Amino acid sequence: MKIGIASDHGGFELKEYIKEYLEKEAIEYIDYGTNSLDSVDYPDYGLKLSKGVIEGEVDRGIAICGTGIGISISCNKVKGIRCALCSDTYSARMSIEHNNANIIALGGRVIGRDLAIEIISTWLKAEFEGGRHKRRIDKITNIEG
Repeated sequence: MKIGIASDHGGFELKEYIKEYLEKEAIEYIDYGTNSLDSVDYPDYGLKLSKGVIEGEVDRGIAICGTGIGISISCNKVKGIRCALCSDTYSARMSIEHNNANIIALGGRVIGRDLAIEIISTWLKAEFEGGRHKRRIDKITNIEG
């Protein structure tokens, strides 16, 4: 599995920490930026990551801003993206098993590093259950038009 990761300045430090985890676990990734603590606009990086997922450059994405809210909203504006803002492992697992989320959003100023790694680890191991959940995902897709 190949992961895309992106953040604004509010999520930059957590993004760098998560990259270390991905490298340690030998998980291939593409970093879509930002590359410093300089102030940037999260929609720009959410869009880069979302395009990477939609175009098949990566299988799933990790989006991070200060709270995770802004970048998750931005990602969800892209047709075909199902971005779930998660701050616990149960929600992360359910976002895949029931919602087939292709991007997870985290708040760099909201959750700690260790919890972020637990969330990412859980999310990466989870698999979509299909069945009745697929019917619901299809309805979401139909809303997009």
